[in-house]
Amino acid sequence: MQEKRGWVFWLACFVVKPFMWLTTKREWINPERIPESGGFVIAMNHLSHIDPVTAAYLVYDYGRLPRYLAKSGLWNNKALAKILTDAGQIPVERESKGSAAFEAAVQAVRDGKCIVVYPEATITRDPDMWPMTGKSGAARIALETGCPVIPVGQWGAQQLLPPYTTKPHLLPPRKRLVQSIGEPVDLADLAAKERTQEVVAEATERILSAITHLLEEIRGEQAPAHRWDMKVDGDRFAKHDKQAGR
Repeated sequence: MQEKRGWVFWLACFVVKPFMWLTTKREWINPERIPESGGFVIAMNHLSHIDPVTAAYLVYDYGRLPRYLAKSGLWNNKALAKILTDAGQIPVERESKGSAAFEAAVQAVRDGKCIVVYPEATITRDPDMWPMTGKSGAARIALETGCPVIPVGQWGAQQLLPPYTTKPHLLPPRKRLVQSIGEPVDLADLAAKERTQEVVAEATERILSAITHLLEEIRGEQAPAHRWDMKVDGDRFAKHDKQAGR
């Protein structure tokens, strides 16, 4: 049974789906693994600013409505704030510890919603676009609620809209967009433990490892043994963040 779709999702579908049909050739692997009902988290690698559109394109066609943790600054525009609020999106204060956003995400899952999380929290800085080290949001939501975490490896979004650009590549040929949906990440043993920093870190790593494995299968390559860490390896796109005020 599909979730009730408000005016925002109907409008987005009317605008976005024709755009995706015209610009991409989709390949969805095991989409039946998306839960038909109940709250869950989709955890996906981050390649492009168009990723929320590609994620929505996937889950919407399988009867679920995506909710995102979005930067609170987007709510400064009254019209945009109305749209985001009516679509059930969740504001996040970038400089805060995010407790309010975390509580909102947990409540959304308990209410049976689909929350889309990019564990890397930003577009990957890895030179070959493999998943970086991650933030703990998806793991913490899962450990708090016991909900499934569905890993998704995606490839091709960066061909439609390269990282930190605003002009999409619309000319033919259509870009091949692949999204592979994995089995739920097994966190049962961790959920029974005290929620220490080590437990949360282990859950986060399991989620990232599952995403990376799916991406390896899509690309037919092996990811590097070392996961890119901006604190250690540097931020390759820092100037873009500065220019964009992020």
